[in-house]
Amino acid sequence: MPQTNILNQLREVVINGDDESAKKFAIEALEVGIDPLVAIKDGLTEGMEVIGRQFRDQEIYLPQVVMAADAMKVALEILEPRLSEDKRSERKVGTVVIGTGFGDIHDIGKNILAALLRAAGVEIHDLGNDVSNADFMNKAKEVNADAICMSALLTASMIYQKDLVKYLDDARERDKFLIIVGGGAVSPQWATKIKADGYGKLAEDGIQVLKRLVSERKMRMDQEMKRPLLIEGGEEKQ
Repeated sequence: MPQTNILNQLREVVINGDDESAKKFAIEALEVGIDPLVAIKDGLTEGMEVIGRQFRDQEIYLPQVVMAADAMKVALEILEPRLSEDKRSERKVGTVVIGTGFGDIHDIGKNILAALLRAAGVEIHDLGNDVSNADFMNKAKEVNADAICMSALLTASMIYQKDLVKYLDDARERDKFLIIVGGGAVSPQWATKIKADGYGKLAEDGIQVLKRLVSERKMRMDQEMKRPLLIEGGEEKQ
């Protein structure tokens, strides 16, 4: 099968949520010599972008999104290990720890966001649901994460998003990580109130928020590194 056809098939298996075919065409892509990064970007990712738009426009519903995410995960498990270090760096947008907060066992929205972020080139560390503040922080430190994404479907569990920000503040770790919140119970006003760095209503919104915040954060860090270190009389000068 021509390479273009295989890339089209990878796109379609995601859109159709076909796990078995996702595995088949991921293997076939490698066998015919398609660069794994090309297979991901021009096949799987394009399919997931279609799913994201369809979900945003209410053309499809959660079950189809979950099936698409599962199909993409199957294909990525075959393709990602074959990426060279250079290709991994080229593909990587950032590193994110994601989970549903303590006391909340709902994870469909979180799973969708994780799948879309993974498709966009984000390294995802998914802690699942009912995650403690300590687990969020410890994992973020372990993997040197750019951001922590915390979902809350229930109004009662929103308070744990606020607690996470305070927990990181108290541990003097707040400046190390971006905090992005979302979920059915969450609003922009709530995100502002708890001093989160970002908020997204839909999974597709979350991708845009994360990409922009990570990019801005890296630019600030680069600028700080380029700033000359000036010391006079034992004191650093600004």
